[in-house]
Amino acid sequence: MKPTAAIRKAGMRTGIGWKRAGWLIGLSAVLLLAAACGNGNDGTSQAGGGSGSGKAKDKVIHIGYQKYGTANILKGRGSLEGKLEAIGYRVEWTQFPGGPQLLEAMNVGSIDFGHTGEAPPIFAQAAGTPLVYLAHSPASPKSESILVPEHSDIKTVADLKGKKVALNKGSNVHYLLVKALEKAGVDYKDITTVFLPPADARAAFESGSVDAWVIWEPFFSAAQLATKAKVLTTGEGLVQNHEFMLASRSFEQNNKQAVRIVLDQLKEADTWAEANQSEVAKLLSPELGIDVPSLEQAISRRSFGIEDMDEDTYAEQQRIADAFLKLKLIPEAVKVRDAAPGK
Repeated sequence: MKPTAAIRKAGMRTGIGWKRAGWLIGLSAVLLLAAACGNGNDGTSQAGGGSGSGKAKDKVIHIGYQKYGTANILKGRGSLEGKLEAIGYRVEWTQFPGGPQLLEAMNVGSIDFGHTGEAPPIFAQAAGTPLVYLAHSPASPKSESILVPEHSDIKTVADLKGKKVALNKGSNVHYLLVKALEKAGVDYKDITTVFLPPADARAAFESGSVDAWVIWEPFFSAAQLATKAKVLTTGEGLVQNHEFMLASRSFEQNNKQAVRIVLDQLKEADTWAEANQSEVAKLLSPELGIDVPSLEQAISRRSFGIEDMDEDTYAEQQRIADAFLKLKLIPEAVKVRDAAPGK
């Protein structure tokens, strides 16, 4: 079956390919059909007979999460469901391999709330996704890196010239690569980027079909400990590496109380995680399929705390957007502040 024009357009603008875009749009259609069968006046979906409290008029918040991060910790603890049930909501969780895929799902209406690194919201804004920045984590520059195999002859970032480098397109590490190459005096065009999600990228890295891999935690620690990969650089001195909490604009506008509860629970989960790092590793290990030592190392490299958006953070995001525009990684200028609440 040939892709429709809309599917081809969605795939091209995000770099995920029309087949994956078609899958996401198909998923969206199913979810929107379900919502149409029981929409409330505030635009949120309603469900009966499902999980949660099972009340006929329960509203649903669809949360997208990745392998790792505060949202993943919150899901593992199971504390959010009861808080939202008290105001008539139930939660549906969907896992994504990376931020770009999560925000593409938000773009087509499949999820209401999610978390990503710095770059995905910029690519999403450029693609027309109606997202809103809600909060962010402190900077965690040590939580992402450029890796090369243990016995590689690549010793510095400058040695990447002419090499194949794997990364998830539009993810937080995309900006790390841009800044690392810039500091080393290597033109972005002088490397070959191979866009792969983490699982596929690790396979390519271990097979030798790429020369380097730009990756975030916990995949960074898992690969480093398992393969003895060498770290060319982390994000220290190059990037901030914030984690952002995001919502679709319509959901944020129509569900203020639910959004506030989710943010409060994320803050509580992060406070608990900072004081119980070994417990976090044990909690997440079975779900993520990553060993406890790798997760403990990954957690030791991250910063804790959920903070409200401020002008400095918006300004840093704008610098990233401008850098991507200069490299023609996004098709047009993005005004990050347009994604602030209340716009």
